[in-house]
Amino acid sequence: MTSSPTPNTLQTPDTGAGETALALPQQRHKVVLVMDLVESVRLMAANEAAVVNQWRGFVHHATSTVLPDCKGRMVKSLGDGMLVEFDQPTDAVRAALTLHKYFAPLNDTLPVNQQLFLRAGLNATHLYADENDVYGHGVNLAARVADLAAPGETIITASIFDGIVVGMDAEVEDRGENYLKHWPEPVRTWAVHPVSAGSSAIRAQVPEGTALDFRPSIAVVPFETRSHVTEQFVIGELIADGVIAQLARSPDLRVISRLSTTAFRGRTSSAGDIGRHLEATFVLGGSYVTYGDKVVIMAQLTDNRREEVIWADRLTGDVRDLMEAQSALLDALCSACSKALLNDVVQRTLVLPLPQLDSNALLLGGITLMHRSTPRDLQRSHQLLEAVVERHKRVATPWAWLAKWHIMQVVQGLSAEPARDFQRAIDTADRALDLEPGSSLAMAIKGHALCHLGEDVDTSRRLLQEATQSNPNDPMAWLYNSVWSTMWGNAEDSVMETENALHLSPLDPQKYYFEMMLATSYLAVGQLARSIEMGQSSLKKNRYHLPTIRTLLIAQYEFGAESDAIQTFQLLRSLQPDLTVSKYLASGKQSPLRRKGAKVLAALGMPN
Repeated sequence: MTSSPTPNTLQTPDTGAGETALALPQQRHKVVLVMDLVESVRLMAANEAAVVNQWRGFVHHATSTVLPDCKGRMVKSLGDGMLVEFDQPTDAVRAALTLHKYFAPLNDTLPVNQQLFLRAGLNATHLYADENDVYGHGVNLAARVADLAAPGETIITASIFDGIVVGMDAEVEDRGENYLKHWPEPVRTWAVHPVSAGSSAIRAQVPEGTALDFRPSIAVVPFETRSHVTEQFVIGELIADGVIAQLARSPDLRVISRLSTTAFRGRTSSAGDIGRHLEATFVLGGSYVTYGDKVVIMAQLTDNRREEVIWADRLTGDVRDLMEAQSALLDALCSACSKALLNDVVQRTLVLPLPQLDSNALLLGGITLMHRSTPRDLQRSHQLLEAVVERHKRVATPWAWLAKWHIMQVVQGLSAEPARDFQRAIDTADRALDLEPGSSLAMAIKGHALCHLGEDVDTSRRLLQEATQSNPNDPMAWLYNSVWSTMWGNAEDSVMETENALHLSPLDPQKYYFEMMLATSYLAVGQLARSIEMGQSSLKKNRYHLPTIRTLLIAQYEFGAESDAIQTFQLLRSLQPDLTVSKYLASGKQSPLRRKGAKVLAALGMPN
């Protein structure tokens, strides 16, 4: 009679000693930090005792102060390096940036050749973990990207980049794709740096005499569940989505984009912190709990300037009601919130002195990858968007983003026939408009495609204006209006339109695109220094975005920084070697700004 193996062992071939192998530990999703001391062999050879003593002090500081605060677990310390695991990318990035500061006071007292610096790599992955160690190829990847780091740097992979908010958790610098030893394909990496003052949003310098948007601004953050059941988390997103969609229709409110407010999901940020990051005067949030088919929402509206709750209520309804286009529960919530907000604003003027879901993941993944700008990411984006369209054929939004994807193919130089792909974008946007004639996103994208084609400029302008009238809080509609203004209209208008888009979505995942458009607007009005500044800021966030590179080199050349322009031109040629002046003029060749760009490209040596 034979017996099955016990749960903690696996049967193995007879080793001659009767040994059995331990079962694999449980696999978990973790963030891995690999950090080591730069040139530790040289430093220890010169002064071993001092370096060992300093490293022991660093490890004590990490394990007693930084890692407990950042929810990290030290897996092992190797004498000149450490391996740490975390549950969240935000905690891991915060820990790495904090640990880099440890040796700074000491380095101020040491000669350059004795100074101590750390380098770090971060990767999120599924791995095997037990009480002693972590195992898996994802751990090796963290070590490989750490090798790319310069002294004092932390390098992250895409799995970390997608889990942080640029401008709030860290500043980033795109390092592109790297071929790593024993790794089968190139790996996209970014360097992360501490957030500098004022970097979470562009604070536009509005020219004197320009009309201001005096509407009160509101940010709706995802509602938090009081349940630990995974299926419950999507309800908070549904509530926030529905409220944003309804409040955005009000001409009396400026509503912050959902792509920016989602950055605060699961964070213990105060209303003041949220308001400062998003430039929102008011913050709406709260919690919810479900009982069978019923949902109870506890909502509160906060004035972040005073960090004072100005309205709170408890609403009860049916969970299925949240899925309806006209949700009675969300109608009641939005009506009460907007009334309380506007009443509060009016009251202050009277008393103060005058001087004073899975499908959701598919869509977000498609949008995010579309704006990564590499051919491989664009291909994956198309697959994700097609999957959403297939699953929800009668919903306009996925069709609208799929139309945008066809435009991105052209602007990234990946289209063999630009006119054909612009027409595909128009046809796909028409599908969205058939489903939802008032979709501001679909109108804006169709207008954007017509704008680039240059064959029906008047229809393009009409669609873009209708998009902003339909939804004055749609940042993409304002952004595409600014494209039209730079190409065919008043360049001064384009600056205002782009700055308005930035204010509506200051933490947008596509912020590099907003900054590129602001750089283009500044170029069109002759503010070359500001155009260069914005172009460089955009390029740090996405070094593969060809329109950013083209705008930057034109501004540099016009500014007289010819050597910088030549360097940027070489980057453009390396990423788009088949670009010619005639291909550049294939879309919008009648545009004065496009013709100016063609002259610069020709002057720098681009073939005709």
